[in-house]
Amino acid sequence: MKKRDIVMGLLVALFLAFFFSPFVSTRPDGLEKVAKDQGFLDRAEVAPVVTSLVPNYICPGIKDERMATSLAGALGVLLVFGVGYATAALLKKK
Repeated sequence: MKKRDIVMGLLVALFLAFFFSPFVSTRPDGLEKVAKDQGFLDRAEVAPVVTSLVPNYICPGIKDERMATSLAGALGVLLVFGVGYATAALLKKK
């Protein structure tokens, strides 16, 4: 795969994450909804082992919620891309 293709894919993913993240649903996913309906959602709440860099998909310190969500989406894309790229580079060496 050419580096140009990788960069274009990254740019498309960043564009989608940045501009479409503010439009995601705020409703709970299926598992969370069932836990709430069955009354055991609160029992699953425990102190996290590791705190999140971007809690609830909103970058802390940014007052505009839509911008904070957009940046969280873009940060997630960059983080996943970085881990994937580093893993591929390590595997390629072997």
